[in-house]
Amino acid sequence: MALSINAKAFTADSFSKDSVAYIGAGKTVSVKDDAKLSRVAPKPTVSFSGLGRTQAKLTRTLTLTGALTPTGDTICQIDVSIPVGCAGADIDTLLNDMGAFLASASFKTHVKSQQISF
Repeated sequence: MALSINAKAFTADSFSKDSVAYIGAGKTVSVKDDAKLSRVAPKPTVSFSGLGRTQAKLTRTLTLTGALTPTGDTICQIDVSIPVGCAGADIDTLLNDMGAFLASASFKTHVKSQQISF
C-alpha cells in the first residue's frame, strides 16, 4: 500500500506489529527518504480509559553547506496522544490547528533559528 505525503509517494517496506516503515523515491543505500507510522493502543485503568498514541516520522538525508560533513539526516517526528472518548470533531480541530502551525512562518522560524518566544 502506498502512502502519499505532499504529493510524494512512499511504498511500504517493512511491517511490525504496531508500525509500518515506508520508503520514498529518493531512497538509496546511503540516502534516507523514509517515513514511518506507528501506534500504541490505549491501556485503560480502573479510573481512566487510556490514551491512543500515534506517531509519524519522516527522515531524509540532505546535502549540507558550510558544515563539517557533506550530508546529514533531517528528522521530523509528530507524536499525538488522544484520550479514549474524544470527539472526532475535536481531533479534527486539533490536527487542523497543528497543521496550520507547522506550515506557518512562526514554526519555520522556530525550526530554522530555534526561536521559542514570539
